[in-house]
Amino acid sequence: MKALVTGGAGFLGSRIVQRLLDRGDDVVVFSRRPNELPAGARAFAGDLRDADDVARAAEGADAVFHVAAKAGVWGPRAEYFGINLAGTRNVLTACHKHGVRDLVYTSTPSVVFDRGGIAGGDESLPYPAKFLTHYAESKALAEQEVLAANGVNGLRTVSLRPHLIWGHGDPHLLPRVLDRARAGKLKQVGDGTNRVDITHVIDAAEAHLLALEQMNTAAGKAYFISSETVELWPWINGVLERAGVPKLSAQVSARTAYKAGALMEFIWRMFGISSEPPMTRFVAENLAASHWFKLDAAKRDLGYEPAWTGEKALDEYFGVKSAPEEVAANA
Repeated sequence: MKALVTGGAGFLGSRIVQRLLDRGDDVVVFSRRPNELPAGARAFAGDLRDADDVARAAEGADAVFHVAAKAGVWGPRAEYFGINLAGTRNVLTACHKHGVRDLVYTSTPSVVFDRGGIAGGDESLPYPAKFLTHYAESKALAEQEVLAANGVNGLRTVSLRPHLIWGHGDPHLLPRVLDRARAGKLKQVGDGTNRVDITHVIDAAEAHLLALEQMNTAAGKAYFISSETVELWPWINGVLERAGVPKLSAQVSARTAYKAGALMEFIWRMFGISSEPPMTRFVAENLAASHWFKLDAAKRDLGYEPAWTGEKALDEYFGVKSAPEEVAANA
């Protein structure tokens, strides 16, 4: 099988690429800077916003894993919609042009986030009427178009929604937490009882392969993916302890954090500040409210069973000596 992986040089995408190579597949990595690829993968440098680039990369592909996206909570609307929505449209057009059989789309639970949190949500949750970030809105619109394309010109599509992807090599989530904690700038938001889903990158990659393998059942559907549900702040304190950083002692209420986020967003927009504000409404909601989802559909339709949880997952992140053998056995 020939597979195209957009964003295949990134944190999750590179894991998917390696899994495909391990299976013996022919893999093309589409990225703006496809550097340091696994042996055997072929690079295609391009921009998702360029329809011709995407079409050339997809030629001859049997399956596409569309992982690339502009993530984050701050930035120009045009960039989010250009990459996440227009870029996805270019992927769909390329799939139709070249007769690609299967498309696995990497979405996010943010597409259904609304104020007040989610506890035990499932795939019946609606898209909200309003979004707090351009990222969530652009990904929601793109996901809807991906799912609507299922069955068009023989293309089968599925959307996966992994929540808070982390693991060894994580370039964003835990490094930011640790940096802020070391600088004394991290405070617990809310009462500390909120529960959230976290997804180890190896589990996330495995879910993508399972979605392709179970496309007969999964086509046209979206699935929440996670490794485990944790109490967010005790889990963060456990990470800090592992890293030799003092546990958190400062706390701010959810209401105060939300108001601070709204004020900072206003100021940043008024003065055209390009850097991300220290707090936003979206971040405040995610740090204070519960966001966890049932995995019943993914387990039933995909055969998904998370393998990287608890101490084993933390060992892998912190490079405990026994972890490499486990990675090799489970990759």
